[in-house]
Order: sequence, then C-alpha cells, then structure tokens
Amino acid sequence: MTGLMFLIDQLAIGLYILIGAGLVLAWRNLGIAQRDYRETYFELERGLARYRRANATTVLILLIEAAAIIYGVQSVVVPVLAAQEEEINDIIQPVEDLPFNTPTPSFNNEAAAIDDSEVRANIEATEPFEAIQATPTLTPTPVGTIVPNPGEIIGCDTDNASLQVPANGMIVFEPTDVRGVAFIDNFAFYRLELRGPSTFGEFAPLADYTQPVNDLTSLGQFVPGFFEPGEYQFRLNVFDIAGEVKATCTVNIIISEPIPTPTPLPQN
Repeated sequence: MTGLMFLIDQLAIGLYILIGAGLVLAWRNLGIAQRDYRETYFELERGLARYRRANATTVLILLIEAAAIIYGVQSVVVPVLAAQEEEINDIIQPVEDLPFNTPTPSFNNEAAAIDDSEVRANIEATEPFEAIQATPTLTPTPVGTIVPNPGEIIGCDTDNASLQVPANGMIVFEPTDVRGVAFIDNFAFYRLELRGPSTFGEFAPLADYTQPVNDLTSLGQFVPGFFEPGEYQFRLNVFDIAGEVKATCTVNIIISEPIPTPTPLPQN
C-alpha cells in the first residue's frame, strides 16, 4: 500500500491530465444529451437523452472525486508516510560490536623455563636454506555465519537486483544492515520482504524505498528480533512505474535467538 501511494504521487501530473481530458469529454456529452432532451418531443428519444445525460453527470462526478483523491494522497498521505519512514530510519541504527578482552592468566617464567641448548645446536648444524614467504591474497569480508547446504537462490541473475547481506544460508540474530543493488529503467521503488514461520508461509513486506541503488551499498535495515526463530526466505523486489516486478533476488536465512554475550572474568 505504501508503494501504491508513492506511485500515485509520482504519476499525479499524468493522472491530472487524463482526468482533465475526461472532464472535457464528459461535459461535452452532457451538453449534447441536454440539447437532445430539449429538442425532441418523442418520449422514447427523450428517455434515451435523459439516460445519456445521467451517465455524463455520473462520469463528471466520478472524475472530480478521483482528482480530489489524488490531491489528498499528494498533500496528506504521502507527506505522512515519508515522515514515518524517515523517523523509522532515524530510530534504527546499525549496532556496533563492542571490544571484548579475554583475561590472560599470569605466567611464571621461572617454573616454565625450557632448556633449548640442544635445539639450538641442531639448528646451527643444519645447512642454511632460503626462507619461504607466503604471498597474502585478498579475501572478501565475511558477512556472518553461513550454514552448509542452504536452499537454492531464486532470481539474483541480473545486476539490477542482488543481495550481499544477508547472504544465502546466513544466520541472523541481531539488527542487520541489508546490502545489495536495486535499480531498473523506469524505477518506482524496491521492497524488502520476508517469508517464514512468523508470516504464515507468505511473503510479508518489511519496507519500501523510493530511491534506486545503483552500486553495492545499504538497502535498509532488518531487525530479526520481531520474528520467531526459524528458516526464512528474504526477498528483494524492484518495481517499475507500472507497479510490475522487473528484478528480484531471494536468499535463504535462519533467524536465531541472540547469542549470549560473554562476561569477562574478574582479574585477581
């Protein structure tokens, strides 16, 4: 419903033009029917003219009501929805991991003294060799815990809709910054959806966003604490101005209970 309101707001100018053309046509038909009603003396023709006059009047009223509804959506509904969405984005902030320092037990150097004279003698007797250095390779930043053998990814076969976080098979237990790409020609909005035990097996919308995302970055926030633990499907749908899905990406995730935070041991 939120997406429909934003779509009406984007198409308002075109809708006003169509309504204006319809009003002109309906007013013309009303004038013709009124003239025919006054000029004819036959009851059958007068009845037909009366019927056409009533139809034209009804069309005029419906078009005026449609214009009033569109104006109400633009001036009242859309500003309220935009303010609510901005308020939600301000409330939901990424959660940063706090540093955790594991206490290190004290070490007695005298008790753990090791006689390494024999080892040193063996090393000195060994022929010198060239040290082998490993070349570091760049690896992608891990996105979280991934379970083995997750379900198949659905869609995600174009550059217009993709998800990096959450990844397929990812375990989610805390507020997560959704990352990916969402854009198409004639873009209207994209929607994040979830299906699983808490949604009665149907895809439930989480949020709609009206700005396209052409590069890999944040698509929104996902808070798993609102849903019971279990296996879910997380879906990204991208809609055009006609309200049709033009790109989609669905991954499988697991919502779990929050992992208990370790309590540091007191140091003596």
